[in-house]
Amino acid sequence: MTGLLSTIDSPADLRRLTRAQLPALAAELRDFLLHSVARTGGHLSSNLGTVELTLALHYVFNTPEDRIVWDVGHQTYPHKILTGRRERMGSLRQLGGISGFPLRSESGYDAFGTAHSSTSISAALGMAMAAHQKGENRQAIAVIGDGAMTAGMAFEALNNAGVLDGKLLVILNDNDMSISPPVGALNRYLAQLMSGRFYSTAKQVGKQVLSRTPHLLELAKRLEEQAKGLVVPATLFEKFGFNYIGPIDGHDLESLIPTLENIKQLEGPQFLHVVTKKGRGYDLAEADPISYHGPGKFDPRVGLQQPAIPPTPTFSQVFGRWLCDMAAHDKRLVGITPAMREGSGMVEFHQRFPDRYYDVGIAEQHAVTFGAGLACEGLRPVVAIYSTFLQRAYDQLVHDVALQKLPMVLALDRAGLVGADGPTHAGAYDIPFLRCIPNVSIACPADEAECYRLLSTAYAQDHAVAVRYPRGSGTGAALPSGPDGLQGLPYGKGELRRQGQRIAILAFGTLLQPALVAAEALDATVVNMRWAKPLDLDLLLAVARSHEALVTVEEGAIAGGAGSAVLEALQAARLPLPVLQLGLPDRFIEHGDHGKLLAGLGLDAEGIERSVRAWLAPVEPQQGVAA
Repeated sequence: MTGLLSTIDSPADLRRLTRAQLPALAAELRDFLLHSVARTGGHLSSNLGTVELTLALHYVFNTPEDRIVWDVGHQTYPHKILTGRRERMGSLRQLGGISGFPLRSESGYDAFGTAHSSTSISAALGMAMAAHQKGENRQAIAVIGDGAMTAGMAFEALNNAGVLDGKLLVILNDNDMSISPPVGALNRYLAQLMSGRFYSTAKQVGKQVLSRTPHLLELAKRLEEQAKGLVVPATLFEKFGFNYIGPIDGHDLESLIPTLENIKQLEGPQFLHVVTKKGRGYDLAEADPISYHGPGKFDPRVGLQQPAIPPTPTFSQVFGRWLCDMAAHDKRLVGITPAMREGSGMVEFHQRFPDRYYDVGIAEQHAVTFGAGLACEGLRPVVAIYSTFLQRAYDQLVHDVALQKLPMVLALDRAGLVGADGPTHAGAYDIPFLRCIPNVSIACPADEAECYRLLSTAYAQDHAVAVRYPRGSGTGAALPSGPDGLQGLPYGKGELRRQGQRIAILAFGTLLQPALVAAEALDATVVNMRWAKPLDLDLLLAVARSHEALVTVEEGAIAGGAGSAVLEALQAARLPLPVLQLGLPDRFIEHGDHGKLLAGLGLDAEGIERSVRAWLAPVEPQQGVAA
């Protein structure tokens, strides 16, 4: 590799360049980023949009002494490349490789681990106030997107920050709007002017003088707001106590760098509004930033290609089909998503039933309580939400839904491990944290057909039911069709899938398939439990009484999970039967290929067989100790 980028192993190297060299470096960085992601897969559009902003931040601020917190973090590939991880980008999101998100253990430049949205302002404010308390002259910077600004947590942090004295800079990376005419030479000048010391000092002196004549002070405030209103979209953030600057072109280094240098000299909370374009510099991504948000491997010369043979539908697509089918059947159905229309498979539903579709933004708490309000009025809310994001709405589920016993379907996508996205996105904990809530049930379909039918079962109940299903495709089981297609499976009932001897494997969810393969080698009974709550007690106890031991298998946390529910049921029935629990251990599982992760945890067919045989093997007496 030749060129400027090959000389940058840290931001200190970057700061040795002249400003005149930075546009060429930006072009090299964008080209490297495009071809790197094309080889590994990962987030693309958002990273192409933050190249200049990342360069400017590391050029102006003394990182890592100055802290940068990237909201969500899927836009941090340029940051990783500039902070010593360029040569490791080929391992991005792979087992043993670097993470696709900021990770404190990976680099000292990753000030805060992120992946869930809207946490940056709170974390950066904490860092700013820690520096204030310790007497350290350090800047804390939160870079947050316009989507993440829809979450209540961001506004909670803004509300708190406005009354504190920390050196906090919030940068709104607005990439959902085009760069409008005000973002030009005049606006660049005004942004630099408003961020300069002269403007700030003059403003404070003016307030002191005019405070003696309140009516003139109020007039001055109104005139300032009117003047700034000519070139900025709003002054909302000044109402929170921030000095608002912008909007400025987030791809214009000649605008970014002087503005950031001015802001660096100011005291108190600052708010910089930059406008960027997702997919910047790659025409295909600019034209279709959603498709290029998180692509797999592709050839940058030709772009994303549709497979010649349609792949097996994903569980998300199965949910999307069920949602449309049930909506056509029942006009009470309302679909809700917290800004995950594409990921949750709701595009067709949005197109066909726009009046019954609600995207509430990145606001999981609101999504659940909003659904509760709909349910109170006789509608049937279906909340499509990733398992990992439901964690953010736990109180709302307990207090606003379950306590009032309101009907709601929680379509929990990405249950279990999620592969390359890693522990921040893994749906490892939904069974434990849902199982303890009264008036909440949990269905665990083993394949696509069961997923479709169990969604119908969930929809028919008078309380909240979560249907958990994994990322990607299953076995390719044919979906129901015809007049009886929406008929559900029996509530709270499992099924015997294989009759064997001595050992019974109780499978919850899609690990049924490897359990069946392992059972052939073990001659074990296999039960497709289907429900983690309520358990099919009749089937469970019948199997327990006719076998010597049980094995529970689930792609979820062992602690408090479905296997724990089985142990509780056996104890209540006073059946002293040995139980081996297989699932996710009490640690966070790193990113990597999903199949390799399952194999490493012993949750593939070979691993299940191996674990059962080792557990059943008689314990050899230690030498010198009587048996």
